[in-house]
Amino acid sequence: MLKHFIKLEWKSFFRAASFQTNLVLKIFMVFGALYFMAMFVAMAIGAYFGLEKAGYEPLGMVNKFLIYYFVVDLLMRYFFQKMPVINIQPLLLLPFKKSKIVSYALGKTAISFFNIIHAFFFIPFSIVLIANGYDAMSVLCWNLGLIFMVYVNNFINVFFNNKMLLVSIAIAVVATLGVLQYYAYFDITDFTQPFFQNFYEVHWWFVIPLGVLVVMTYLAFNYFNARLYLDAGLSAKAKIAKTENLEWLDRFGKMSTFLKNDIKLIKRNKRSRTTVIMSVVFLFYGMLFFTGAIESYDNPFMKIFAGIFVSGGFLFSFGQFVPSWDSSYYPLMMTQNIRYREYLFSKWLLVVLATAASTVIAVFYLYFGWEAYAAVLVCGIYNMGVNGHLVLLGGAFIKTPIDLSSNKKAFGDTSAFNVKTLLITVPKLLLPIILYAIGHFTLGPAFGYILIAITGVCGFALRDFMFKKIENIYKAEKYKTVAAYKQKN
Repeated sequence: MLKHFIKLEWKSFFRAASFQTNLVLKIFMVFGALYFMAMFVAMAIGAYFGLEKAGYEPLGMVNKFLIYYFVVDLLMRYFFQKMPVINIQPLLLLPFKKSKIVSYALGKTAISFFNIIHAFFFIPFSIVLIANGYDAMSVLCWNLGLIFMVYVNNFINVFFNNKMLLVSIAIAVVATLGVLQYYAYFDITDFTQPFFQNFYEVHWWFVIPLGVLVVMTYLAFNYFNARLYLDAGLSAKAKIAKTENLEWLDRFGKMSTFLKNDIKLIKRNKRSRTTVIMSVVFLFYGMLFFTGAIESYDNPFMKIFAGIFVSGGFLFSFGQFVPSWDSSYYPLMMTQNIRYREYLFSKWLLVVLATAASTVIAVFYLYFGWEAYAAVLVCGIYNMGVNGHLVLLGGAFIKTPIDLSSNKKAFGDTSAFNVKTLLITVPKLLLPIILYAIGHFTLGPAFGYILIAITGVCGFALRDFMFKKIENIYKAEKYKTVAAYKQKN
């Protein structure tokens, strides 16, 4: 049975319309995985000798902060780990037992990269522990306990799928605990460290997470097995209908129809609401760069990099998937008497207004000096004048249908990767840094900021020219885009 499922997925991969894109992406993913594996091994070895050199007992100190390690792992899984999706409906028409389908789908999570990567930290760290005189059996039991904890996280993520409210509450709680510990009001690790330390000191202690894992596996299997039907998810839930006119947008003329549609889309769908949440998160991204907390980030060039994302969070999370947001009805829309220019201009206007709002809200970075906010301000102008056009241009080549009912893949999709979009990404991120470098090494930092701002203003001046070019590209890609949105795999 397992062989049949693997064969079906193998055929799906090679017969997909985006096979070449998927193949290139898989190659990049392999190199990325190797990089992270090497980083985790280096952190494991560095953690032991670094803590020992600082005068700490390595194992005890690692156990002290494992609670934050697993919480961060869970959050990373929620935003990045894709659920084990297989094309369920066709399988239900074949002579496969539901239990086999569910077992295979859940079993795929066991070999997820998000589970395997932890071994490249815990195993090298354990080897160093044993080499330095720690009891081998105790270290083995410690490893078993942590492995089971990793898989408990895996199933928590399965149950948390699309539960953004719970995730938001978890983030708030953990952030609060971290702040309380930093200011020495309350230290949660005083209660969690003994639990993780017991994996080493009490040999049978790993049975506790093992028992939790067994229970969660049983619950997950029964939950999905009971809901695996051909029409599952097809029937709509009855809700009280609400109408919104949004009359204040009528001032934008014909574009108001598209603006109203986008605002309603953002408010009513999980995936689009996630982009707004990510935009808010990006507002605080500059804290890593402007506070001097990370030494390698404390330089003017990285501040420009931060400014691009602080002001352009919505631009990158929402703008790069135009017109994919409308993929469910895009073929129908293309049969209507709609001008591409009005459609594209409405998307551009929405992105520009959101970028302007982010730039204004980020004024609190003045607390870290005028250069910090200057980087955000000029990058905001650059995002509105240049990147606003580039995200629309890239959208013509990102033929990725979006499931609005799910907030998974909030950071991208395999079909979104191709050579053209990669080339378009270069001026989005590198050009403002290059412009700043030219100014910084000639007339000083202020001139670097001025060059970025002038480039953004020039982008506004060339708006009509750029829209004409972008419109022609969308028209040329129209039928390819419609065909791609009809693809189911």
